[in-house]
Amino acid sequence: MKYVIGIDIGGTTVKIGLFQTDATLVDKWEIPTRIEENGAYILSDIATNIQEVLHNKNISKEDVQGVGIGVPGPVTADGVVKSCVNLGWGVFNVANELEKLINIPVKAANDANVAALGEMWNGGAKGHDNVILVTLGTGVGGGVIIDGKVIAGSHGAGGEIGHATVNPHETVSCNCGKKGCLEQYSSATGLIRNMKETLKRTTTPSVLRELDDFMAKEILDAAKAGDLLAKEEFEKFCCILGRALANFSVVADPEVIVIGGGVSKAGTFLTECIQKYFDEYAFLACKETKIVLAELGNDAGIYGAAKLVI
Repeated sequence: MKYVIGIDIGGTTVKIGLFQTDATLVDKWEIPTRIEENGAYILSDIATNIQEVLHNKNISKEDVQGVGIGVPGPVTADGVVKSCVNLGWGVFNVANELEKLINIPVKAANDANVAALGEMWNGGAKGHDNVILVTLGTGVGGGVIIDGKVIAGSHGAGGEIGHATVNPHETVSCNCGKKGCLEQYSSATGLIRNMKETLKRTTTPSVLRELDDFMAKEILDAAKAGDLLAKEEFEKFCCILGRALANFSVVADPEVIVIGGGVSKAGTFLTECIQKYFDEYAFLACKETKIVLAELGNDAGIYGAAKLVI
């Protein structure tokens, strides 16, 4: 029996999965992400944990085909991390460093790209080789897969679709320092920000005015219930995202576009609206591309990381 290990490093926890090479998940667990001292202990903690688990399960290193690791930052094809601000990491080869510690082959990639690979392998995009994944959460993450391979690019920035400029007239800066990024409009944070601005600009009644504060879920629930202002804001959210995805589709030409992240819990109410605007703006040859929901949830990262080494 051959195994692979998938690792998804987050700011709070490191998710780890042990898989058979046929995508069967044998076990999964988490360990804390120790970001003190610029993340100096993260890789050694991972290495120690993997060695303990293999020992406890009586699995020899020779039976482990490899270890894949998803990292929250740009990663080049050869495993060099450009920067992981949330972890305190600068530029170094994360794949080489972990491989030295565990003496098992390691491959690394950006966490959103890895999640896309997971959805392609055993999730919403299973059976397709050309995929775009969009994660709609606090920000907008993305991953692009062409012919079954993750596109990292020359600088590890392949798939950073959240930082495509969709409004050159924006005056507020995105977290990345630019202005007018997709993330400022089609993330949960962007939806909340723009909803609050709309409420300030108009006196139109809305159930959201009755709340001291609200999250993206309350906006989506209000839109589903027919609240006029919430529905208008939701339509703008989907229009901007659908148009952006239509533009990305003439570059990657995906068979499917997978929508994940916390906002995706809105389900088909969300994907059908995005599909409507995608179809309006898509190039003729790309109109068959379908917008689908992610299926693996928080496990997409470990699945994709494992797939990296298969």
